Amino acid sequence: MDSITQAALGASLCGAMLGRAHGRKAYAAGAALATLPDLDVLIRHADPLSAMIHHRGFSHALLTLTALAALLAWLFRRWRPHAAYTGPWLFAALWLTLATHPLLDAFTSYGTQLFWPWRPTPTAWSTIFIIDPFYTLPLLAAALAGLATGARPSNRRLACWALALSTAYLGGSVATKALVEHRVRAQIEQAGIPVQAMFSTPEPFSILLWRVVARTQAGDAIEAIAGLLDQGPAETLREPLNDHLAGAAADIPALDGLRWFTGGWLRYDEIDGQLVATDLRMGLAPGLYSFRFRVAERGASGRWRAVTPTRWPSPRGLDVLPIVLRRIWTQNPPLPLADWALDMNRPAAPAPAPRG
Repeated sequence: MDSITQAALGASLCGAMLGRAHGRKAYAAGAALATLPDLDVLIRHADPLSAMIHHRGFSHALLTLTALAALLAWLFRRWRPHAAYTGPWLFAALWLTLATHPLLDAFTSYGTQLFWPWRPTPTAWSTIFIIDPFYTLPLLAAALAGLATGARPSNRRLACWALALSTAYLGGSVATKALVEHRVRAQIEQAGIPVQAMFSTPEPFSILLWRVVARTQAGDAIEAIAGLLDQGPAETLREPLNDHLAGAAADIPALDGLRWFTGGWLRYDEIDGQLVATDLRMGLAPGLYSFRFRVAERGASGRWRAVTPTRWPSPRGLDVLPIVLRRIWTQNPPLPLADWALDMNRPAAPAPAPRG
C-alpha cells in the first residue's frame, strides 16, 4: 500500500494502544515505525527487474519484524519504562505496528515475502488496490485527530473505530473477490472453456471493479473486466501466453526470478527480435500492464541471448484511467479490450536524442 496509508495505520494502532501513556508521541512514533519496512527501496539493484522482485523482501518478513519489535520493546522497557503498560503490551503494540505493514501489502497484487528467508512464491492475496481511499480515509482521520489534539479518550475511540472499519473493508474485499471470480469462472466455463487457474485484482481506488485473468488448458489466457454493479456479462478477451518462447529461453536467469516472483503469471512476446516478459497480475486491462521487461534478444544463431533486463515501455499512459473508472457504473460503451491489446506487440518508441 502507499506510504500515507501505512503511516495512518501505524499511527492509529499506536494511538489506540499507547496513546493514553504517551499522547501525540504515540501517534507520531506509530506513523514512523509503520513506514520503516519500505526503506528497502533505498537499496540499489543491478537492473529494474531485480529491483522489482527484491522489493518487499527481508524488510517485510514477519521474522525480521518480530525480532525488531522484541528488541525495541526490550530497549524501551530497560531505558524508559512506563508504569501504564506491561512489557508484553508494549511488544504487542510495536509488533502490530510493524507487522501490519507487510500484511496489508500482502492484500495487494504485487507480492510480499512474508516468510523470508524461506522463498515460497511471495504472498499476493490481491483483494485491494495499492491506493484505496475507502480503506485509508477512516485511518487518516483518526491519525490526524490524534496528532492535532492529542490522545484524548474520544480520539482513541476514533482510532479503534477506524481500525475496525478498515479491517471490515478488507474482509469485504475478500468476499467481493470470491464473488467476482465465481461469476467470471461460470461465464467462461459456460462457453465450454475449462479454467486451469485464475488470478484477480481490483481496478484502481475501490473494490467495485475487477480485472480477472484465467489460464486455460490450451495454454492461453482469458482476461475479463467485471464489476459488482454489472447487469450483463463481463467483457472478455482471449490471448496467447506464448509459453513456447519461454521454453526456448530456459537458460535466461532473469526469467527464473520473474517466474518465482509472479507465481508464473507471465506472458511472453517476441518484438523486433526482443523477448519481452509481462507480469499479468498488475495492470488496468490487456495491453495496459505495469511491469514488462526485455530479458533476451535473438543472437546470430537465432537462439535467445540473455541481456541486462530493462523496462519495456507502454505506449499508453494514465489517459485511459478515466475510461476504466467510468466502467464501474456503466457497461456502455464496453471497454475496447481488443484495441488496447494491440499495444502488446508494438515496438518500443526510440529514446529521445540527447541535446547537443
